[in-house]
Amino acid sequence: MRPADAFGPVHDIVTLLSDFRRPWFIAGGWAIDLFLRRVTRDHDDVDVAIFRRDQRDIRAYLKGWSFDKVVEGRREPWREGEWMNLPVHEVHGRRAEGASREIELLLDEAADEEWVFRRDARITRPLSKAGLRTHDGVPYLAPEIVLLFKAKNPKDKDLADFERTRPRLGFRRVLWLRSALETCHPGHPWIARL
Repeated sequence: MRPADAFGPVHDIVTLLSDFRRPWFIAGGWAIDLFLRRVTRDHDDVDVAIFRRDQRDIRAYLKGWSFDKVVEGRREPWREGEWMNLPVHEVHGRRAEGASREIELLLDEAADEEWVFRRDARITRPLSKAGLRTHDGVPYLAPEIVLLFKAKNPKDKDLADFERTRPRLGFRRVLWLRSALETCHPGHPWIARL
């Protein structure tokens, strides 16, 4: 971690994944902070979104790591060569040594050149708009997608992320998020706020 670097945990993951040649994105609360260009709250970990179709690639890239998948709220070993289908989408990796010793991977869906919302396949976004990059090249999931995930059962931190991000989204992101919420969460209180 760089000295006095508020985004140090993110930069550690960027270093870890610097040679991984498949798309990946910082997700969750850190993605919101990257969009806002400041750290707004404490974070428990750094979530990294990859596409489900690249799960074998990330497993090979992180050779020597041990992995658990989350199945119905329980962690179970992700065995070498095992292919994970929906509803499994969360994987925790760890290793004994190195700057980054833990990683949480979130498997996102994609079809051709479209990002697909795993909870409702009617909701899509062109891959070219699913992610953004910071001025120094850190890839992160677009804030409207992060907020869509957070909308299901928002905790206090998710509500705060929404309130901080909403004024900065811009017309097109607001329009997409409103439409996505109307599709999968009709009557959601965030719709009226967008």
